[in-house]
Amino acid sequence: MKIAVEGCMHGDLDKVYETIRYIENTRNIKIDLLICCGDFQAIRNEKDMESLNVPPKYKEMKSFWKYYSGQEVAPVPTIFIGGNHEASNYLWELYYGGWAAPNIYFLGFAGVVKFGNIRIGGLSGIYNARHYHLGHHERPPYNDNTIRSVYHVREYDVHKLMQVEEPIDIFLSHDWPLGITDYGNWKQLVRYKKHFEDEIQQGTLGSKPAAQLLEKLKPSYWFSAHLHCKFTALVQHEEGGQVTKFLALDKCLPGRKFLQIVDIESDPGPYEVQYDEEWLAITRKFNCVFPLTTRLGDFRSTQLDMQDCRNWVKSRLENRGAKPCEFSQTVPPYNPSHSVSNTNFSGSPRNPQTLSFLELLDLPYVLDNVSGSRDSPAPASLTQRDDYSEDIPIEDEDELEDDSAEPDNENQ
Repeated sequence: MKIAVEGCMHGDLDKVYETIRYIENTRNIKIDLLICCGDFQAIRNEKDMESLNVPPKYKEMKSFWKYYSGQEVAPVPTIFIGGNHEASNYLWELYYGGWAAPNIYFLGFAGVVKFGNIRIGGLSGIYNARHYHLGHHERPPYNDNTIRSVYHVREYDVHKLMQVEEPIDIFLSHDWPLGITDYGNWKQLVRYKKHFEDEIQQGTLGSKPAAQLLEKLKPSYWFSAHLHCKFTALVQHEEGGQVTKFLALDKCLPGRKFLQIVDIESDPGPYEVQYDEEWLAITRKFNCVFPLTTRLGDFRSTQLDMQDCRNWVKSRLENRGAKPCEFSQTVPPYNPSHSVSNTNFSGSPRNPQTLSFLELLDLPYVLDNVSGSRDSPAPASLTQRDDYSEDIPIEDEDELEDDSAEPDNENQ
């Protein structure tokens, strides 16, 4: 199976698909799958940009809306995770995963799916210690604080991924696992990303939860983005044991290393996205303790006797099949000739795909539950500005230094 791995998309789907077509034509190969490691920017219309945390000058429609509307169709199956520059209102509709557009699948805030016989897992967002232990309390419309915290990784999602026991072939995260630079040529990295050196020396570059997942899951491949550069590493988990090949890639710009083809041994095609039985069982088991407020989540006491749950899921899939629900629009797509910026969309609609997923697992819909979130004030720790930034600016520091002094720039 030939997989195209892409770093930060930033809404430039047209350019990435054009690059894939060029590679296919020049190399006389067929790409089976595109994987994007975050900052996908699935902007459907002008209203979605209110949930996109970027400086005003970067609020552009880009090209995702064409694929959402059906004007264009992704020429290759595409799987992506979220980063820290997203239409967070739309991704929340698809918290458990689903088709963001025809042939373009969002893995969810955390998720595992199968593509053919290849098992792909992922964790959306970036790590911020201040918000890690809280529940998913943010709801659109977001304020100046929640538009940032909504994409911060939560312990609940990581805890679910830590329950995965069966082998993972590919894992995706937006930010890099903490300490991954120890396994690659970090000295070469800091030659062209000098501002990384202090964090590498102090052992603070990267995500602690991602490092925990890397140690637990030991996937064959781990792909990341976020830091706008290419970096490779080889992680030997135990002496003579499993090895993870790590690859981080840049954003989609001319002359940048934003795309790489990886050839993975697999069964012959055709391939399609399918639900993963083990992940469905984990999701069903832990949904009853899904934390949806600013209070700390209480999920560690959940009994982990998964076999009954696994058997239940297996029976459901035998009756229904493992193919996800079909894509459906929930808001009107952008129309270049008709502005919808003044429409009365509010909150997040209940996405039919999410309803179908929850019906499959016999679970209630709770994504619009706001008790304890809007009715009570947020803890002081949520309203304080960070005294550091876990995010790099929209502009790379080594490209536009005059903008790097802006306070509270969030990572790209």
